[in-house]
Parts: sequence; C-alpha cells; structure tokens
Amino acid sequence: MFKELAPYLRQRAVLLTVTHLEEDQIRVNIIPQKLKEGDNNALTTPLSVTGTAEELDRELPATIVDFVAAHLQLKNTLDKAKAEMDEAARTAQAEARSKAKTLVKKDTAKPTVAATAETAKPTPKAEPAKTASLFGEPAPQAPTAESDADEDDGILAEAAEDEQMDENGDEDLDEAA
Repeated sequence: MFKELAPYLRQRAVLLTVTHLEEDQIRVNIIPQKLKEGDNNALTTPLSVTGTAEELDRELPATIVDFVAAHLQLKNTLDKAKAEMDEAARTAQAEARSKAKTLVKKDTAKPTVAATAETAKPTPKAEPAKTASLFGEPAPQAPTAESDADEDDGILAEAAEDEQMDENGDEDLDEAA
C-alpha cells in the first residue's frame, strides 16, 4: 500500500485514517492535504474504501494506484493550463502595450482630421438680432409660400420650353438630312 502511495507522497502530504466498523468491516480514508491556501480543491479529493481485511489486502493497492494516477494527471493538467493562461495573458498585455504605443505615436505625429478642420475654419459668430426702427430700413422678410410656388412654376415652365426646343431641334435636324 505504501509503495503505491509513494509517488503521491512526493507531491503532497496525505492523512490516513483506518477505522473498524460493524463486524469485520474496515474503512480506509486517504485524505490529501493542501500544501498552500490557493490549492485547487480537486487536488485534495479524498479516497474512502470500505471492505473486509481480505478484500482490502487484495483490492486496495490497485485502487490506490488509480487514485494516485488520477490526482497526478489532474495536477499536471492544471499546471499546464495555468502555464498556458499565464502565457496568453503576457502575450495579450504585450499586444496591448504595443497598440497603445502606436496610438500615442500617431496622436503626437499628426493631428487628427477633426483638429485640422477646427483650426482651419473659424467658428461663425451669431449676429445679434436687429431691432426695427421707424426711420431705418425695413427688416428683410422670410420668403413666403407664394414666392416659393411662383419660383417652382417658373422652373417647370423653363423645363417645358427646353423640351419643345429639343423636339423642334430634332425635327430640324431630320429635315436637313
């Protein structure tokens, strides 16, 4: 039994308890101890086996071998996953730093489009409202709906004249040919 536990004992301490139960039954508990506070709880999963003395002599060594192998494999898997996560975190931090440096270089190298537009165009100032005077010029009035309608009619009339000219011009070209 101790020969089977030896590889696991190199990794962590183990608490063994052996208890006599009813009649000829014996319970063996193998409880791995935490090495430090941050240890994963899966690495301290206990093994509890109950049987007669003959059954334990026959089956306990193979059960301990399986238990130790599962724990060592789990420890290796957790260590490998942690190492991969640490490497990914370092890579992500390095990429973030390089992106931040390139953004800082771009910001200091040339101004942004918005900044050049702001410096190129002075902002127009709002003119103060003029008060009407009895003796001054009349205030300009906003165009009315009637003047807009007159303007639209004029544009439509010009377009109709252009179409007639095009039709007449095409007929003149046909006659000349």
